[in-house]
Amino acid sequence: MKTTCLVTGAAGFIGSHLVDRLLALGHRVIGIDNLLLGHRANLAAALKNPQFKFLELDVNDVNACLAALRPETGAAGITTVWHLAANSDIRAGGRDPEVDLRLTFLTTFNVLKLMESLAIPELVFASTSAIYGDPGGVLAEDTGPLFPVSNYGAMKLASEGVITAALERFLKRAWICRFPNVVGGRATHGVIFDFLQKLRANPARLEVLGDGAQEKPYLHVGELVDAMLFVFQKSPGRLNCYNIAPETGATTVRFIAEAVVRAAAPGAAVHYTGGSRGWVGDVPKFLYSTAKLKALGWSSKLTSDAAIELAIRENL
Repeated sequence: MKTTCLVTGAAGFIGSHLVDRLLALGHRVIGIDNLLLGHRANLAAALKNPQFKFLELDVNDVNACLAALRPETGAAGITTVWHLAANSDIRAGGRDPEVDLRLTFLTTFNVLKLMESLAIPELVFASTSAIYGDPGGVLAEDTGPLFPVSNYGAMKLASEGVITAALERFLKRAWICRFPNVVGGRATHGVIFDFLQKLRANPARLEVLGDGAQEKPYLHVGELVDAMLFVFQKSPGRLNCYNIAPETGATTVRFIAEAVVRAAAPGAAVHYTGGSRGWVGDVPKFLYSTAKLKALGWSSKLTSDAAIELAIRENL
């Protein structure tokens, strides 16, 4: 069924890919972004589509958003919010806790206020592996207790809490998608983005934070969007929570560094700063259980390593 969707963080890395996919499926899409981290260029194709409307607004400015969205609801109204607006720089949140309070938690809190005012019944939320902290072992949706080690993870976990509370007040259905590390074209942050930026500045040397043994699952953004849409369409519960990741496997930072050097600056020396963590709040190793997602009927086509290789080519 074709609906009207609202995407927050629409000009960001993942948000812009989601906008393109929703439009391709025939939905009407309203995108909101303050362009603090996103880029209008990411929406170049969407802006040519008459089914897309872009609003350069901050979702924390509830009154401005309400004024802009009320005329857009139409007879059927906005049926679903895909909430992706958040801080994407975990290290920045470690330096200044206010960053994730404003950009990760309050964006969720205020999106829920907008939804209640506009009677929007459904929310799909972009959560993260960072909510689990660093408990070790394979992380399943029921892993706990949850003790995040980054401000980003803490504010995402708090966001999950206000979403489940909203289900008791006005929200009809919610989907919580816990992302792994996501890579692909239009990236505005992340390990590949950082490595390529460093090599453009100095093609002879790549500095890597940590010892290179950090190991995490990486998923291509195209497959992430596939999984989000699949979960939304196939999971019928009032509250639906899924880890999203490659079915098996993880990738080391050493593998990524060497692959980026091969592609962008052959012969560059790789220097590791040492230590098991790249920065304060970093979880050096984790692995997701995707058994629940697989039981629903979705599995990734790319391995974690293959997603990295593809993303490097897309970002050169």
